Amino acid sequence: MRLKALTQPWEYDVTGADQAVMARRAEELGYNTIGIPEHFVVPNTHLELSGPHYFHSTVAQAFVAGATRRIQVNSCVTLLPLQHPIILAKALSTADWMSGGRIGVTFGIGWDEEEFKLLGVPFHERGRMADEYLAAIIELWTSDSPSFDGKYVCFENVAFEPKPLQQPHLPIWIGGDAPAALRRAARFASGWFPFLTQPDEIPAKIDYIKSQPTYTGEPFEVIYGLGTSLVGERHVVVDDPTQQSGMTAPEIIDRLSWFAELGVTMTSVPIPPVRGVDEYLDYAQWVIEEIKPKVP
Repeated sequence: MRLKALTQPWEYDVTGADQAVMARRAEELGYNTIGIPEHFVVPNTHLELSGPHYFHSTVAQAFVAGATRRIQVNSCVTLLPLQHPIILAKALSTADWMSGGRIGVTFGIGWDEEEFKLLGVPFHERGRMADEYLAAIIELWTSDSPSFDGKYVCFENVAFEPKPLQQPHLPIWIGGDAPAALRRAARFASGWFPFLTQPDEIPAKIDYIKSQPTYTGEPFEVIYGLGTSLVGERHVVVDDPTQQSGMTAPEIIDRLSWFAELGVTMTSVPIPPVRGVDEYLDYAQWVIEEIKPKVP
């Protein structure tokens, strides 16, 4: 991402071939998921903390899935209102079908008003658009005769194949912290990816999700990473002494165990300063061998 708060200098030279090697090694080591971030354009006013380097998440997911055989590939996050729902539904179902059912998607509504303006999408309607787009996408993925009549998208008398290989459809997670995002997660998703939520706020927000009448009671994932800093909307960096790269194994285990007690089901560990891909992978192996077996 070339995000100053998170990116190390050697990462600027990582190639697609390097990423394929890293993805395959992550799979060999036993990691569960690889996540891909997304922006389409970054206004110069946001470069200092946002950085310029982002992929189209679905295209990158398909690449990673093609380089691997078993590992799940998710996004973090796919900017739903900035993409036509029929085309996005097709892209994701194609990737899921071709990968043998290993694609997930985390949908967010976006925060960068300038990015929306550049793409001609009404920023202040993005939540309503997202809800409608999600309903339309699920209709395409699950119905033998899909039809939808909304303000932002309409279709009928159409066929849509291939359906996602995963049933009833590929996993949907929702990114965000506001009550509207939590309600969206309860209605559409099997997972929640918070950004600005502090750890001790997680249980109350999980309870809020599960209190919604649309929540089905199915198992629900919550991902919360152990980070070097909190970088959320507008990429404001908040230094947190309890979340730093280079923590000792006991410190990391203690923190991740606390996350588990709060309801977190999936997490990540930041890489400390290293000098290249080989050292990065050495640390990734250390996490699997020394941390993962000791975390609930």
